[in-house]
Amino acid sequence: MKEIKAIIEAYDGIDRSTTKAALATVVRVEGSSYRRTGARMLVMDDGVWVGGISGGCLEGDALKRARLAIAKSQASLVTYDTTEDDQHQIGVGLGCNGVIDVLLTPLSFEDANNPVEILKSCMNERRQTHILLTVIGLEDDYQGLQAGTMLRYTGPESIAFLDNSSLQAELTHTIEVYAEKGRSRPKAFDLPDGRTLELFIEILPPEIHLVLMGHQYDVLPLARLTKEIGWRTTIVANPQKLMSKLVAVTNAIVTPADFSTILIDEHTAIILMSHDFKTDKYNLPKVLQTAASYVGMLGPKVRSEKILKELSDEGIVISKAESERIHAPVGLDIGAISPEEIALSVLAEIRAVFSQRTGEALRLRTTPIHERD
Repeated sequence: MKEIKAIIEAYDGIDRSTTKAALATVVRVEGSSYRRTGARMLVMDDGVWVGGISGGCLEGDALKRARLAIAKSQASLVTYDTTEDDQHQIGVGLGCNGVIDVLLTPLSFEDANNPVEILKSCMNERRQTHILLTVIGLEDDYQGLQAGTMLRYTGPESIAFLDNSSLQAELTHTIEVYAEKGRSRPKAFDLPDGRTLELFIEILPPEIHLVLMGHQYDVLPLARLTKEIGWRTTIVANPQKLMSKLVAVTNAIVTPADFSTILIDEHTAIILMSHDFKTDKYNLPKVLQTAASYVGMLGPKVRSEKILKELSDEGIVISKAESERIHAPVGLDIGAISPEEIALSVLAEIRAVFSQRTGEALRLRTTPIHERD
């Protein structure tokens, strides 16, 4: 999400009277790669680019090919194969052992539905998961579609223009499967005229929202690192007790009395870190009533166990489903000592939970690192 926002900002700043641009998008990955599908790079014809499609090894060649696509005013699909030792193949010697397809789409500033404008519309709307369909393979036009076309899927009615019930049903089913698994992948569909329509189906969830309930000094490193990652941060505390530095690294500061005004959804993580036993005990049942998928409690295990026991003794029942959302002590076991290291531990666990990962060492994986188990 941070990359998309940077691309949109750069796009809005282009001098359209002198500069042309294209969008490079990773639409397929087979095997291993530094970036996953959906990685993007905005390329200007003056040689400037924002974002990235690899760790820096493919950007130079992609820049040249993107400028060629701009000159031709035609989208093109480029395949980078790093699986074989071919001296004519860009990426040779990288050892990534993967195949990466990159779609290069020239951008028409006059087109209100060009890919960057569509991404911008997604960012401007209320937090929700967006589903984007990008044509990556198609000979000639079909129902107004051509290579590089991007559409927003909002339901079966949004693809009714395809005018083929079996194709609509197949596409709708595929989208539902990908959305449920949180996967962004390409998929080929057979058209009635015998051709093949290949789409990149992208599941674009909103940024993770981190709600920090506390005002002590250890809130600052958490907020700083969260901002650097590109997530959204809300601090719940008395503003008069907060350090002035926090204003620059958080999206919102809310008083405890206004907690109910915060937009909390399934992409939200809440951390209880007041350093006051009674305050965290009071807040825990309240935050469990929200849709937040992750609730972390700072402090030793014995502390959280005492909170849960006292709540139970007082007749406040926490269900099994609610207890599974509680992470106490919060964070991964990395031996963190300083507030900055603890922040790293906490955010790493949150990322693992939202990615449905275990947080184990990557060297123990037997599948590509970007593939879900």
